[in-house]
Amino acid sequence: MLQPAPDSRATVIGATTILNWALLAALTQLAGPVPPFLLTALAFGIAFVCFAIWLKLRGKSLLVPLKQPPAIWALGVGGLFGYHALYFVAQQNAPPANAGLISYLWPLLIVLFVALLPGERLRLIHVIGSVLGFIGAALLVGGDVNAGGSILGYTAAFACAFLWSGYSVLSRATRSVPTAAVGGFCLATALLAALCHWLFEPTRWPQGIGWFGVLGLGLGPVGSAFFTWDLGIKHGDLRLLGLLAYFTPLLSTVVLILTGYAESTPLLALAAGLITLGMLVGSGRARGLRFNRRVRQ
Repeated sequence: MLQPAPDSRATVIGATTILNWALLAALTQLAGPVPPFLLTALAFGIAFVCFAIWLKLRGKSLLVPLKQPPAIWALGVGGLFGYHALYFVAQQNAPPANAGLISYLWPLLIVLFVALLPGERLRLIHVIGSVLGFIGAALLVGGDVNAGGSILGYTAAFACAFLWSGYSVLSRATRSVPTAAVGGFCLATALLAALCHWLFEPTRWPQGIGWFGVLGLGLGPVGSAFFTWDLGIKHGDLRLLGLLAYFTPLLSTVVLILTGYAESTPLLALAAGLITLGMLVGSGRARGLRFNRRVRQ
């Protein structure tokens, strides 16, 4: 059975998620030294409150989008909460750069896993584009293979990559589930994160301007981003979105530099070139540009 043609509008909306996620690191820095699960609970809690207000203003019931089968709840909550929980385990039990590099295999896995969907197939340009993009992302993360770390940390990092890519691709097969259901996933994620915070972390609330960082996270990278991503992966060009996702660490690094949380490095331009080239090759745009030049000649 062939999949419906990707909706270009949904692809554009999904692509805005990359811009949202690019703000994640800077807003996390702005929030200050807040325990990870507490920060997750606060951010996803804000996301759910904003979602509930949006539904109220539109005169819609909150219960309707929440009435989903158990399998859908397992997929949604497993994706949102599971990814963040595993990411924190990886960051705490392996060198942060290494954990980040491994967990950032998910865009590559999305491009590869899309080939498993009905009516899809994997081509060499998809693999080449994904590898180029991953090399560019690796330069930005800068993992050191000799930096040590536990098996638990590295296992959690790999699980991160497989979980988020699997969530994204499997969500493609649940097109009939409204994007509004993500609001319920945010609520469940906030509650589970609050429970984990109560069980495993000391309480340390944001201070002063740190609350603006938490609010920004709830409105953007940990809020609206998951709604736009859901729309994009269900109705847009999932393979192209996977390739575009490689721009996240690049844009995140640029934002950190502009906000004073990081310094510019010579690798930035090289990484930018590789990521851009990977996106062009993997999406077939490079071949199209070459054809257009021949026509003009």
